[in-house]
Amino acid sequence: MKNRKLRVIDLFAWIWWLSYWFYHNEDFEVVAANELLPNMCKTYELNHPWVKLYCGDIKDFWIKNIQEDFWYKKGDIDIIVGWPPCQAYSTVGKRLMDDPRWKLFQEYYRILKEFSPNFFIFENVKWLLSMDWWNLIKNIVELFESLWYDVKYKLVNAADYWVPQLRERVIVTWAKRKWIFQYPEATHYDPIKNTLPIGNKKPHITLKEAIWDLPSLTSWWAKTKYEKASLTPYQIKIRNGATELIDHDAPVNNENMIWLMKALPEWWSPADLPEHLNHLKPTSWFWNTYCRLWWDRPGMTVTRNLWTPSSSRCIHPSDARPLSTREWARIQSFPDTFVFYGNRWTKNLQIWNAVPPVLSTHLAQSVLKYFQKN
Repeated sequence: MKNRKLRVIDLFAWIWWLSYWFYHNEDFEVVAANELLPNMCKTYELNHPWVKLYCGDIKDFWIKNIQEDFWYKKGDIDIIVGWPPCQAYSTVGKRLMDDPRWKLFQEYYRILKEFSPNFFIFENVKWLLSMDWWNLIKNIVELFESLWYDVKYKLVNAADYWVPQLRERVIVTWAKRKWIFQYPEATHYDPIKNTLPIGNKKPHITLKEAIWDLPSLTSWWAKTKYEKASLTPYQIKIRNGATELIDHDAPVNNENMIWLMKALPEWWSPADLPEHLNHLKPTSWFWNTYCRLWWDRPGMTVTRNLWTPSSSRCIHPSDARPLSTREWARIQSFPDTFVFYGNRWTKNLQIWNAVPPVLSTHLAQSVLKYFQKN
């Protein structure tokens, strides 16, 4: 490592979330990336034009591509990062290698066998651990241990790592068996569950600490200028020197929905409305829909329909509107300078399914320590 940077390949790159810190640390070099969806490829290229991007199906990505373009051979790539899309998951039992739904894992297996990196990491939904009565994770471990990797997994909450969002995810790592990888230590704790401080850890970042400096909006409005100075360390870091505010616009809601949102105090749901406001209540709702967020807690897990009040709790703590695309990007810890490509739905989709970049920073630092130690 003293002679060169650690070489990284980014699989299912989407918009580079899992590999964020690998791009922003001088000890790493992202050699190439692979992504299937054209819109995501465009976002990737806009933010990292110097990385060789192979836009296409992973089944068409082979070591020969890297050999032809970079002259790298088997063993020359140090780290592979990636994630299998969670939508592909279903029960598999003993048919892991034969089930077409598990073609993606077969491709992972092929790529690890071809490249033989020293380290591989991916992130996914927490349900990965319990799918098919815990047989799924067992099959994954057995499959990749056959290549002489030590496979570990850990359930982490992004809020424990300076991300203003309660988001639980599974981090799975493959490392050369005789080398020991240590997951990053949490830096923050939940002050609601733990009323007393825990060592040197700090309380979770709240929504107020994350988005308070962004301008207030009403339905239909958009703003492109900051109106407040950054007040917290998180806001300063996430604004990242930006001078123009992008993607900060409010969804269009009908008049009844706007009146409902106006009637909801902070953290309330329709069930909390007094009887004289029953006419504003939707005909049906779940416990976490049509709900306001709260300033003094982290945001909830970002969902696919992050602009829809009838989706999970997504209404601004004080404005009568759901959060804007930029506010959700803040909750996912994307810097304000990050450019999302496509229409509003496409941008929201990119944010929804991302690994928070700040969490990836902690993971990459642990990977660096792993290589320094071994």
